[in-house]
This record gives sequence, C-alpha cells and structure tokens, in this order.
Amino acid sequence: MRHVIVGAGPAGVVAAETLRKLDSEGEVVLLSSEPEPPYSRMAIPYYLVEQIDEAGTHLRKGRDHFEALGIEVRHGRVDTLDPASHRLGLGDGTGLEYDRLLLATGSHPLIPPIPGVDREHVHTCWTLADARRIAERAVEGANVVLIGAGFIGCIILESLALRRTHLTVVEQQDRMVPRMMDQRAGGLIKQWCQDKGVTVHTDTRVEAIDAGSGDHPLAVTLDHGEAIPADLVIVCVGVASNTGFLDGSGVRVDDGILVDRKLRSTVPDVYAAGDVAQGMDFCSGEYAVHAVQPTAADHGRVAASNMAGRPLTYQGSVNMNVLDTLGLISSSFGLWMGKEGGDSAQLYAPERYRYLNLQFEDDRLIGASALGLTEHVGVIRGLIQGKVRLGAWKEKLKQDPTRLMEAYLGCTQAIGHNAGVLRSA
Repeated sequence: MRHVIVGAGPAGVVAAETLRKLDSEGEVVLLSSEPEPPYSRMAIPYYLVEQIDEAGTHLRKGRDHFEALGIEVRHGRVDTLDPASHRLGLGDGTGLEYDRLLLATGSHPLIPPIPGVDREHVHTCWTLADARRIAERAVEGANVVLIGAGFIGCIILESLALRRTHLTVVEQQDRMVPRMMDQRAGGLIKQWCQDKGVTVHTDTRVEAIDAGSGDHPLAVTLDHGEAIPADLVIVCVGVASNTGFLDGSGVRVDDGILVDRKLRSTVPDVYAAGDVAQGMDFCSGEYAVHAVQPTAADHGRVAASNMAGRPLTYQGSVNMNVLDTLGLISSSFGLWMGKEGGDSAQLYAPERYRYLNLQFEDDRLIGASALGLTEHVGVIRGLIQGKVRLGAWKEKLKQDPTRLMEAYLGCTQAIGHNAGVLRSA
C-alpha cells in the first residue's frame, strides 16, 4: 500500500507519522512544494525576531527523523490529479502513483488588486523564503507598511514592531482582526498598538504603491490622500485554499475541498486535511475551512487513521484563535459573533484593556471572545466542546461573565454527582 501525502505542514506531518504507526508495512511518501524541511509557518514570527534560527521553525528537530520512521520526504509541485489512474502529475513532468492520497496542500496568501503590488520590496509573509527577504529589509529604523490587520497580519505586526521598525498598519475594515473580534475589542487592540508606537489606519484602503523618492524606494498612497514613504511593504490580506491543481479531477471544491466526517473527498481514495479541507464545524454543524494549526493536526490524525483502514469519525473543529499583539492577549472561540435568537453577556473595561463577550444558545455557551484575560481559555473551550448545560449559571454569568470557572465546576460536578446517584440506584 502506497500512501502519498501532498503537503508537509502540520496536517501532512501528523498524518505521515500516524500512518507509519498504523501501517508498518506500507509506503509513506510526504511531498513538499518548498525546498525546505517540513516547517511551521506559525514559527516564522519567532524567526523574524531572532528568538529561533531557521532550524527552530522545523516541525521535527531530528535531522533523520523522517528517514528513521521510514517516511520518504520528496520535494515537488503537484500540477494535476487523475483519480482514474491514481496518479499525480508533477511540475517537472514526472508522475507519482498512489493507492491512497491525502491532500494537505494548505493555502496561499491573497494578493489584492493594488497598482504597484508587484514592485520590488513588496512581499507577503508566508514562507521561509519570504521571511528571509523581510529580515533583510525590516531593520531598525526602516519604514515598513503592513497591509492588513487580520490574524496573520497582527502576528507579523508584533515581529516588525519588535525589530524596531517605523511601522504603519493599514486595514480596510473598521477594526483590527475583524474575523475574531467585534468593534469594541478590535478598537482596543488598535489603541494598544498606537500606545506602543505603531501607526494604525482602520477603515482605510491602499490606493497604490508607487516608486518613492530620496532614501525610500516606495510610496504607499492611502484612499484619503496620504502618501507614506516605505522601505518595505508587506501584504497580509487573507489566504485561500490551494485547490487550483484539482481542476478537472472530479474532486468537489467550495471554499476548500469538501470532505465527509472521515475526511474523505468526493472521489475514492482521496482525503483532505488542514487549511485545504472544508470540514465540519463543531459548533454550527456546517462545513467550513478552519485555517488553524490545531485543526490541521486533528485532520491529519483522523484522515490517516481512515486511510490505514482504522475507521475514525471526525467530531468537528471548534474555531479557535489566540493572538498575542505586543503583550495584549486576545482570543475567540466557536460562534463568537453569536447566533440569531441567542443572547450574550459582556464585560467591558477599556481603561484596563479588558473585554469578555459570551454568546449563548438556550443555556449553552456556543462562543466567546476575550481581551486581556487568559485564565478562562481552557474553561471556555471545555464548556463549548462539552455542550455543557449551564442551567441557573447562565443568569449568573450574564451578571458577571468572569465567573466562568465557578460555572464550569458547578455544572460539571453536578453532572458527575447525578451520574453517581444513577449508578448507585
């Protein structure tokens, strides 16, 4: 049995290792499109601030880790998939046959249609190659413009600020991290960054990136007319799943590759995992792409188990993000924006940069977002994933949202006590 995994990120690596554990005799091939050892994109910010070297970004530290496990790591780009012949067409003109295939091809950064976005010294920050180029230009005192203040943008923001650049952030939405924070929380993050010396423009578009003058090679023109001199421009406006090579393959694609609860695609023997997979959302029951590392690892494990003939059903991922922006921790969980017919509870203390927003459906917690509060992260996830009925605790939380730990203990201990009574009866 030959298992081929396309993509050497967290989903692919976890899948390869799981397959080796479950199928000691089968062939496992891990195909990477980059000329690097398998690495984590989430480690790139630590590389940029020199907390780690390039080796520190590698997902597995041992030089012979994959070889010792009998996992063959290859490098190449997939251009086509022919499910009828169980064959991948590669960019160098060769092919690769498979018995079972896992597509863990991840995603790619979106490039906005801005005049001048293809100029020299305008980069995305997605690969180690990108990071090397950014490190050369983002030196202390350099003028840097960051386009986009979403989750990825804010991770890069911190790295650029710590490199002591003169940083300007431009976000076209009305707040920072708009896909994980509401207006209040996003506004507090903006104020926090400005207090740390970062210039932030929200509700603002970049009209053009032109040639600069004097000591700065670029000029970034905003929609209100200001032109910002820049030595480096970084574009972080979002990502999209890598599915272009699937045209004509019969694999059904929406926002990502549509998969069932076994992580199987719509064609036989082809599975998908990670940022490219549109899998089940635990909270909504709908299918969505959750481009976060914990989901990728879970996908890889479940897909590999099913590929090896060990049936395993995916229970769905909780959309969860935790972000550190210059020391201010923000987090969002599940349906943080709420659900029609539900209700909510809020704590808002802007003078202390504290915010907590709980979202309920009936007497269950279905989503939450928090700012400046970290002690409740595990409890929030437990209440959501456990679908814990809060009962009377819901009203107590609406009066004081910080009593989450008390609510969790009160509800789960009551469940345990009731179960004990039933057993003794």
